[in-house]
Amino acid sequence: MSYNWEQSDWPKFTYHEGKSGKILLDFLMKSGQISGVVTGLSEGNQTELLLEMMVMEAIKTSEIEGEFLSRPDVMSSIKKNLGIHEEQPLLVRDQRAKGIAKLMIKVRSEFAEDLTEEMLFDCHELLMEGNRYVRAGQWRADSSPMQVVSGAIGKEIVHFEAPPSKQVPSEMNAFILWFNGTAPGNTKEINNPLIRSAITHLYFETIHPFEDGNGRIGRALAEKALHQGLGHATLISLSSTIEEKKNEYYAALKGGQRSNEITDWLDYFADTVLHAQQSAELLINFTLQKVKFFDHYKDLFNDRQTKAINRMLAEGPAGFEGGMTAKKYIAITKASKATATRDLQTLTELGVFIPQGGGRSVSYELKLEN
Repeated sequence: MSYNWEQSDWPKFTYHEGKSGKILLDFLMKSGQISGVVTGLSEGNQTELLLEMMVMEAIKTSEIEGEFLSRPDVMSSIKKNLGIHEEQPLLVRDQRAKGIAKLMIKVRSEFAEDLTEEMLFDCHELLMEGNRYVRAGQWRADSSPMQVVSGAIGKEIVHFEAPPSKQVPSEMNAFILWFNGTAPGNTKEINNPLIRSAITHLYFETIHPFEDGNGRIGRALAEKALHQGLGHATLISLSSTIEEKKNEYYAALKGGQRSNEITDWLDYFADTVLHAQQSAELLINFTLQKVKFFDHYKDLFNDRQTKAINRMLAEGPAGFEGGMTAKKYIAITKASKATATRDLQTLTELGVFIPQGGGRSVSYELKLEN
């Protein structure tokens, strides 16, 4: 079977709105609700939400590609690039964390701008920061086929083969014209942002214009299309949702690259966006819970207790894996065993910590107010 780019109708995608049409109303309504809630938060809490969402997207978009970044490195890099002061700034040694942090900020700050070749090259240079093995900021030029493969050496399975490198400049010129032409208010506007975002990702991934980093830049462009469709940068992390069911993502993408009739791909992508939006709602609710929590208890904690609780809350809505234990508390606060025992007992008596298990294996879950 031939790939979509080898077929006579490439790149004239055809589709039925299907789920994307039905989901659109929910998506727009939830976007409005989220925007309203965020606007009502303090500036500090808005910044916290933005940071958390960008860190989540940076880490998960890298994990999809098999790269595992340090959360503190990514957080510190984003804060530095946003000009946010840290009392004890972390020395970030991982160049990948620096690059992806800059890319996350660029996507949000420049979402309304037209797409250009120079912008894409800049994105690629940021993403490849510190990588000496990839020609950054230029289209791939290798004469060998660009293939997406899996499996052991000698037993590779080719999932997809992109257009030859010699076609990339003309393909990308057409893609950029399409992206800008279909933006809100332009001549070929696609008024459903879910559809435009889905096509953006599929179209870009099919061309696969760079030696490396195509998936991460492709997902960033999908978010740019969503931001443009809404008229503002929304709080969403597509990659965190995709990473949860990575095999479904690759299967849907593989199906979309077999034909230019892409209804199934649109249905998959619309579902993914909606789930990502629901995850954003959970994060916002979690932030509101934290605000209520500290408003209620802020004068009752000592510095050690505050430090330990903040460390637990840093894990987000998913919670602190394994709960807090005396051993973890000592490691986080540098307290003695006796002091840690007293602090944990006090937090239990306040109803802040809920004991799980007993004896030496006791752990504590944090109770947040609804």
